[in-house]
Amino acid sequence: MVDPRISRLAHLLVTYSVKVQPGDKVLIRGNSLSLPLVSETYREVLLAGGHPTVFWEEEIFSEIMLKEASEEQLRYVAEPVKVAMETYDCLIGLRGSRNTRTLSNVDPSRQQIAQIAGRNLMQTFMERSARGELRWTTTIFPTDAHAQEADMSLTEFADFVFAACYVDQEDPVAEWQKVHTRQQKLVEWLAGKDQVQVKGPNVDLKLSIKDRVFINADGTANMPDGEVFTGPVEDSVNGWIRYTYPAIYNGREVEGIELRFEDGRVCDAHAKKNEEFLISVLDTDAGSRYLGEFAIGTNYSINRFTKSILYDEKIGGTLHTAVGSGYPQTGSKNRSSVHWDMICDMRNGSQIWVDGELFYENGRFVVA
Repeated sequence: MVDPRISRLAHLLVTYSVKVQPGDKVLIRGNSLSLPLVSETYREVLLAGGHPTVFWEEEIFSEIMLKEASEEQLRYVAEPVKVAMETYDCLIGLRGSRNTRTLSNVDPSRQQIAQIAGRNLMQTFMERSARGELRWTTTIFPTDAHAQEADMSLTEFADFVFAACYVDQEDPVAEWQKVHTRQQKLVEWLAGKDQVQVKGPNVDLKLSIKDRVFINADGTANMPDGEVFTGPVEDSVNGWIRYTYPAIYNGREVEGIELRFEDGRVCDAHAKKNEEFLISVLDTDAGSRYLGEFAIGTNYSINRFTKSILYDEKIGGTLHTAVGSGYPQTGSKNRSSVHWDMICDMRNGSQIWVDGELFYENGRFVVA
């Protein structure tokens, strides 16, 4: 018998997050570990009148490709993937990992080749999403690997995940609508503002949000969700930030990252662990040393670090920035094949000031 929380999650993703309509072409990306959720999601798409297609994405395929393919093969983008990204109405990503460190020993330069090759596809995805042509959502199905990373048993981790998505409640949609209402007040307060200053033990940053749009992340994309985010004016970021949690990218864990910005560009970067990898990612392309995202986590039910960015960037009381590509709907003009989120805890005497007014202090909003 299927766990009723899995069925509720599938229903939430299809009917609330991407709102499948009759006739919609829907791509479901999953693997053998997420099969219970893939099956229920497939069923829900059919019930909504959509046309589901499943792309099977096992971790072993990525490992073999990145370790054994020629450069020409690394640069190749499969036609079915292009067609789906360019023409499908909905994209539902259902991830699940057997080993979160599968790619830890892959040559970063080979990962870089594949990433650069996918830059146009990423841009298509972001632009269609910004225009409302592609509705998307992604979640992680509880697995032993993710539970182990979070220092939990599988049962504990599943309870954590389903609670964070509100599918342990009878009416998850109603819960996410409450999130939308709370966050919309913040988004409206921020509209039309310009100068942002972030100060604390681990950060001293100034940036501009002039003419930029804050997005209310209310469960219609990531699941779970809970953040407000924008793309800062590209050349406005100055100062430094020390990220208090490890940042994980392409299977590598980088600890103790500190970045310094000058006129928007990362001019100096250090890490206590895997610094060479950090530098290689920052040097991927012209946009990878600029911020594409500035965001504040608002999901206070996510109260622990799990080493999974889907959850961790939403932790209530934190902010995160992403080097690399920004979301066009925010007004961001930064383009890159990279989008790497890094998290800083703000619950320790930190503040965010907006146009000279205190907006956020010690991990809590003081306005709206």
